[in-house]
Amino acid sequence: MKVKVSRRAHFNAAHRLYRPDWSFEKNDEIFGKCNNPNFHGHNYELIVSVYGEIDQETGFVIDVKILKDLIKSEIENAFDHKNLNVEVPEFKDLNPTAENIAVVIWNKLRPHIDSEKDLEVTLYETPRNFVTFSG
Repeated sequence: MKVKVSRRAHFNAAHRLYRPDWSFEKNDEIFGKCNNPNFHGHNYELIVSVYGEIDQETGFVIDVKILKDLIKSEIENAFDHKNLNVEVPEFKDLNPTAENIAVVIWNKLRPHIDSEKDLEVTLYETPRNFVTFSG
């Protein structure tokens, strides 16, 4: 029997959506306000979920304290109050869309989660706009 365990977290970060190989006009047409050359920010809400079998000894799929500490060390410390385009190496050549941020988060967490367990990342850029990635 598989059970899903989730932990909610948040971080605040700035970004700009643009492609340096496109003209300002094309970036503006595709990305609109998100193409602001002075960047703009979001209060991101993050839900990290781990699916797996319940350990018969502990009763846990994963210890939520371990998941909390992992999110803090790998994601919040790396992204919170940062300009994603400028300060986060993963976005040096990757447009920091919500989709790409979710994949980067998943990739940062995956090596730390038992390979027998499934990992899912849901990232809310706004209360109504969110993406989910599960590998």
